Amino acid sequence: MASAKASFSTPVNKEDPYIYQVGFGNSFASEAIPETLPVGQNSPQKNKYGLYAEGINGTSFVAPRAQNQRTWLYRMRPSVAHDGFVPAKENPLMETSFTANNPKIHVSPTQLAWHPLDIPTEPTDFVEGFRTIAGNGDPLLREGLAVHIYLANKSMAKKAAVNSDGDMLILPQQGRLDIQTELGNLMVRPGELVVLPRGLKYKVTLPDGPVRGYIQEIFGGHYELPELGPLGANGLANVRDFEHPVAKFDIDTNSPWEIVYKVGGKLFTCKQDHTPFDVVAWHGNYVPYKYAMEKFIGVGSITKDHIDPSIFCVLTAKSKTPGVPLADLLIFSGRWDVASGTFRPPYFHRNCASELMGLIYGNYDGRSDGFHPGSVSYETGFCPHGVSWDVYKEASEMELVPMRVHEGTLAFMFESSMMFAITDFAMKTEKRHEHEPGMWNDLRNNFVDQIDQVNADLKAAGLPAVVTGQ
Repeated sequence: MASAKASFSTPVNKEDPYIYQVGFGNSFASEAIPETLPVGQNSPQKNKYGLYAEGINGTSFVAPRAQNQRTWLYRMRPSVAHDGFVPAKENPLMETSFTANNPKIHVSPTQLAWHPLDIPTEPTDFVEGFRTIAGNGDPLLREGLAVHIYLANKSMAKKAAVNSDGDMLILPQQGRLDIQTELGNLMVRPGELVVLPRGLKYKVTLPDGPVRGYIQEIFGGHYELPELGPLGANGLANVRDFEHPVAKFDIDTNSPWEIVYKVGGKLFTCKQDHTPFDVVAWHGNYVPYKYAMEKFIGVGSITKDHIDPSIFCVLTAKSKTPGVPLADLLIFSGRWDVASGTFRPPYFHRNCASELMGLIYGNYDGRSDGFHPGSVSYETGFCPHGVSWDVYKEASEMELVPMRVHEGTLAFMFESSMMFAITDFAMKTEKRHEHEPGMWNDLRNNFVDQIDQVNADLKAAGLPAVVTGQ
């Protein structure tokens, strides 16, 4: 008889040397040294090896059990062991306040786009490389979000960071990120996402050199899996495909470290003489995680017409309004299109939501000129958008056979019920360009061209003719 010796963990590979625990929303336990976790309690009078017990809560103490998030850490030095906080040098290209009284934000009624931002030539680490494009709300209000591009060419050495404002959903576009957290390491490549919960310390090194990617930072709540409704128990992003780190610690007791905190959009720093990554064991459900988006189980119409793009949702975050999401992450990748008698490209539409798109790799039709990997495309709520005349004409006349679309492509959309404000940096950078409205000039009035047939049909129905020019 065979029996497992441990719970399942993912194997290492040449691109990722770490192992992970799998699941979503469940509680985990991990020990770098066996039998370190206390048994039957969280805060014993004395911990093994003289470790300190430290709790971190991602939700209110009294949040309902199903939403309550917290983790216990057993570490060599508690987080209070530092030399105090002082203001840090601000990043003028990072913005987190999008209230109407901020003179550094703008609104736009039209479609906007940005070519890929250049990676700096001067040494820039992950924390220093935030460039904010758009957002809503304010972290002090605990509602809203910010969309950043990150650009970096330098690893963080004796430096860590804490985002006290919100969870960060990170999408690498160029180069892997080796992210060390208090709970262990995650190696994240283009095609994967990673979520770093609010309040946890992290450090980013760059195994492939310069990097670029996208960040959605949410100021309220946490990311969840969307409800599946009539899909049943399986589909979209499956629970078992989310990967969480295992305990890993360093011993560094006599070297200078800097910890950068973002609080209310302001940066502060503190010094300490030991590594912040000294957690020997931990247990809980407030944990960073990653997900390979190629594993997404897509669904779609197998008869006719379109299903709303919410079927492409990987993660969602609730707003304070019941039933209305603050933010959704949608992805568009290789899939079959088989709808019969249907205009298959995205139909012309005006959506109440704000839509901000990016491209990880491949080619994505339907955007304006210059939509390359690393680019950004944005439409505010109710801004009309759709395909060009050439795409419309081809799709209206093509033979409708089963076909693969978006092969070798991974595009995404940050969709929000909130109206976005655009930052000063995004409006003034030379990388910004407006969608060319001329791409729709050839969408001619076919109805008028067929007015004789229209009037013949009206006459046959006993109705008066239509007179053009009125």
